[in-house]
Amino acid sequence: MTPPDHPAIQTPKTGILIANLGTPDGYDYWSMRRYLNEFLSDKRVIDIPSWKWQPLLQGIILTKRPFSSGANYKLIWNNDLDESPLMTITREQTQALRARATEEWGDQVMVEFCMRYGNPSTEEVLDRMVKAGCRRIVFLPLYPQYAGATSATANDQLFRALMEQKWQPAVRTIDPYFDRPDYIAALAGSVTRALEGRQPTKLVASYHGMPKRYLSEGDPYHCQCQKTTRLLREALGWPEDRIDTSFQSVFGREEWLRPYTVEHVAELAQQGHTDIAVISPAFASDCIETLEEINGEIREAFIHAGGKTFTYIPCLNAEPAHIEVMMGVIRDNIGGWV
Repeated sequence: MTPPDHPAIQTPKTGILIANLGTPDGYDYWSMRRYLNEFLSDKRVIDIPSWKWQPLLQGIILTKRPFSSGANYKLIWNNDLDESPLMTITREQTQALRARATEEWGDQVMVEFCMRYGNPSTEEVLDRMVKAGCRRIVFLPLYPQYAGATSATANDQLFRALMEQKWQPAVRTIDPYFDRPDYIAALAGSVTRALEGRQPTKLVASYHGMPKRYLSEGDPYHCQCQKTTRLLREALGWPEDRIDTSFQSVFGREEWLRPYTVEHVAELAQQGHTDIAVISPAFASDCIETLEEINGEIREAFIHAGGKTFTYIPCLNAEPAHIEVMMGVIRDNIGGWV
């Protein structure tokens, strides 16, 4: 029995913490500036020395970019809930995962979500989980393919948050899950449902971009993207020339992984591929990069170049098959804890 003045001790639980990229709290200038400042100050995202980068970021980029980015967010904003679609979808994923985890493990587990940038922050959610009694945590960044600028920075932030805890929980981080058969099957199912029997001449698998030099520096992302596309093609039973891999969201003057999606779809249209579909296997949730960039800017580039039919295939989001993929990943990492 503990003495009367001893701090309360919660019943031990196992936590499941999923992490997504993040979202601004609003599309106004100051909300966008706070979000972009946090995102673009991350050394995993922009690894230029601070003495070179920060004057440019603070003096020029964050003066102008919040206006254009805010305008893009306004186009896709969930006005009913006053939040970005990424926030809405991540919450839906968490609720579905919580229901499945409770069904399987009862009150032994606690399921929450955090954002690498913006709110709810990793620090805030981790602290809440620890105070609720989570002595063990499975940490699941929602990135099927590993990249330093996505998976690694999410882990970095978790480790920084752990440094603030007096009593650190045990933590397990996950392997990338891009080649899991259930993940590939979920992607293939989404393609089949979206096309409804149609046969576009090209399916473009568009992944978020990164500087080309990261590949030579040891980041496995490019290779994992290529393998994802190959496995998806094999699952669909399509010929090799039917699916292309490309990369989007290029930033700055440095050369990034090619081909760039916005240029590639225009070239396809010029080559006579007037009916194409685009899928985004690197994104677990629809967001600004898919809803505005792909279904806006990239669609427009295709139509302007002579394309006729452009089908955007939504991310897996909170589809039951996707929730089961996440459950499978968690089962692989929670062994012995529940």
